[in-house]
Amino acid sequence: MSSAQQNFSAGQSQGQTQAKAENMMQSTKEIASAATEKAQSTANTTGQTVEQNKEEAAGFLHQTGEQVKSMAQGAMDSVKHTLGMDKK
Repeated sequence: MSSAQQNFSAGQSQGQTQAKAENMMQSTKEIASAATEKAQSTANTTGQTVEQNKEEAAGFLHQTGEQVKSMAQGAMDSVKHTLGMDKK
């Protein structure tokens, strides 16, 4: 094999290797970008779920508080009635 042919083969191999490396780099960038988008989407969904759960918990606590208040009022009225204090 002549020196010119060896140089050509070496250059061709180097070009092919560089092309493969560039393809791998592009593929890696695309995978990283997709993973970033997925993570952001998951974070947004999680944030929305947390906010919704907070609102539901607040509603539940409010409703429970109202029920306890009503039960206490009923118990107080019952005691007043039993003791004859409900009449003016």
